[in-house]
Amino acid sequence: MTQHAIIRGEVCFRPGDGMPIEIPDGPVDIEVTDDSVTLSWQDGERNASSAAITRDEYARYLKEGKIKLTG
Repeated sequence: MTQHAIIRGEVCFRPGDGMPIEIPDGPVDIEVTDDSVTLSWQDGERNASSAAITRDEYARYLKEGKIKLTG
């Protein structure tokens, strides 16, 4: 089930072994699975992006208030 949230603060993902990339502040859709959480968003030009983070990272971002669930 898709959840909706707002990013407020530094929330990053790491593509493969690359450098961390920050997800922009604003609305995201969230899909939680057994082993990861996928965040989907659109940038200012309405280009769609998505990234997977671990459930531990997701829990930390929630606790820190950087991801705020809505609705």
